[in-house]
Amino acid sequence: MADEKVTRTDEEWRGQLDDEQYEVARCSGTERPFTGKYWDCKDAGTYKCVCCGQELFRSEAKYDSGTGWPSFSQPADSAAVAEHSDASLGMVRTEVVCSRCDAHLGHVFPDGPAPTGLRYCMNSASLELESDEG
Repeated sequence: MADEKVTRTDEEWRGQLDDEQYEVARCSGTERPFTGKYWDCKDAGTYKCVCCGQELFRSEAKYDSGTGWPSFSQPADSAAVAEHSDASLGMVRTEVVCSRCDAHLGHVFPDGPAPTGLRYCMNSASLELESDEG
């Protein structure tokens, strides 16, 4: 894990990210289910933060939750993500952000598979897959 926090101006983030990535990662947006590029991806690799490149999830922890978003049973390293209470949309959820740059990734729910029982329900727009191939 990189110890140094990544901070950029709003203008710098807008220059680095496309519109959907910016809306999701920097404005806590959510992509529509079954529309993101990774919801049904089965490629082996490491899912990294689209904003700062920190390793977040491994493909071995990815599973089909039936929700239409990429779902993982655990992060690659618990220090890679931070969790915050999110009371938006009239409900209380646990928001998951990148610990290095505070990018909004998605939410974690207690209805996942063994061994953790957790479902890290992430937005494809916040992730970049680095393939294990080549």
